[in-house]
Amino acid sequence: MTRETADLTDEKRLNLAIPDPQTAEDLEDLALGDDYALNPDYVDMVVDAADRGDTERLRELVGALEPADVADLMGFLSAAYREEVIPVLDPEWLGEILAEMDDNLREEVLEATPSATLARALEDLDSDDAADVIDDLDDRKRAQVLAAMDEGDRAAIETSLAYDDETAGRLMQREFLAAPQFWTVGQTIDHVRESADSLPELFFDVYVVDPSFTPVGALPISLLLTSKLETPLAEIMEPVTEIAVDMDQEEVAYIFDKYHLISAPVVEPGGRLVGQITVDDIVGVIREEAEEDILALAGVSDAGRDASVVDIVRSRLPWLLLNLVTETIAVSAIAIFQDQIAKLVALAVLMPIVSSLGGNAGTQTLAVAVRALSSKELTSANARRIIIREMSVGVMNGLTLAIVMGLATFAFYHNAKLAITVGLALVANIFTAAVGGILAPLALEKMGRDPAVSSSIFVTFLTDFMGFFAVLLIAALLMP
Repeated sequence: MTRETADLTDEKRLNLAIPDPQTAEDLEDLALGDDYALNPDYVDMVVDAADRGDTERLRELVGALEPADVADLMGFLSAAYREEVIPVLDPEWLGEILAEMDDNLREEVLEATPSATLARALEDLDSDDAADVIDDLDDRKRAQVLAAMDEGDRAAIETSLAYDDETAGRLMQREFLAAPQFWTVGQTIDHVRESADSLPELFFDVYVVDPSFTPVGALPISLLLTSKLETPLAEIMEPVTEIAVDMDQEEVAYIFDKYHLISAPVVEPGGRLVGQITVDDIVGVIREEAEEDILALAGVSDAGRDASVVDIVRSRLPWLLLNLVTETIAVSAIAIFQDQIAKLVALAVLMPIVSSLGGNAGTQTLAVAVRALSSKELTSANARRIIIREMSVGVMNGLTLAIVMGLATFAFYHNAKLAITVGLALVANIFTAAVGGILAPLALEKMGRDPAVSSSIFVTFLTDFMGFFAVLLIAALLMP
């Protein structure tokens, strides 16, 4: 079998083959560095065990890791080695491992795992995590896995899958703890003890509901445990922040951050409680949205550790082609003033500097604007003030750079008109960069588009065009 990872020396293989240390605790300490990242030597130990066909050693090495670390390990292995690791994964932890795994790697593991094994593994997960894993299956295998599951678990997953992607309904878990408002603390604690098997693995609040099952309050577990048993829930419950089932997950993350929530009930349009979202899910959403915005600003998608060259080219080339078109339009300004460049070749040297500075200034403003929009620090309520502020910053930066660049140009070329030309062009272009950097994402947001996706192309076009055009036009006026 052909291996994709580098070969190990015979000496290193011999050292890695020694089954020492033996205990799971020692292996776990060896596996992780101080930053909780997998040690390369540990990955090599797994590779070596796979090369030697030592299934027991492989099971020992993989079994010593937490599910999140196993998922990370799979990302460091080639496809050939993953095929040998998948059969030794602990069935009891398989569900947790799948929930932690990158989507592209998860699909590979799902394809190689029998449907009955998957069904048993997913029944141990909360409904939100199970639905996320099921969603990666093809239609045939999804039907097989769901058919093999318990009826209640199957119904919960199918209900979650009925909601749109990236909404509260898809993010929520169907398991939660609710109690009527006329119950006492003692009755609620008794209910928790009696219903332990049907409760979520992790929960923080008791949702107090009225007869229509609409949340009217919430009771933190800490308050429940420290209150007198005879106290009615209605007397000690706290106000609750409800999440609409069709709310975008980015909006949900904003609400959690704004109100410092640990969990929140999810309700249908009529107000009926149907699930809950906990903070561990929101951490994942915040990370995903941040990564998505960063990649979108650069005009690329997440290639993943196993992406092929063709996949990466396919994701990046369209934006580069669009950029080629806009740059071709931008340099058309040069064609208009060819005669002016012929008279003074220094203009050809200075134009790229003006254009580049404008592009950098535009990127600064754009990054701040996109972040402010995503965190709702920039809204229609303060848009005018922010626009004026960025314009003012553009003028001040432009004037400062114009003085520095003008003096440098005069010192080098001994031409006052050329120095003035470059200085004025810099003011114009930095100002344009500030205006474009704030207005482009605002306009895209107003049109319902993702401001992170296309803004950079427009801002780059504006600053390049203005950089060339301003230098040449001012030069034509001052130095005919």
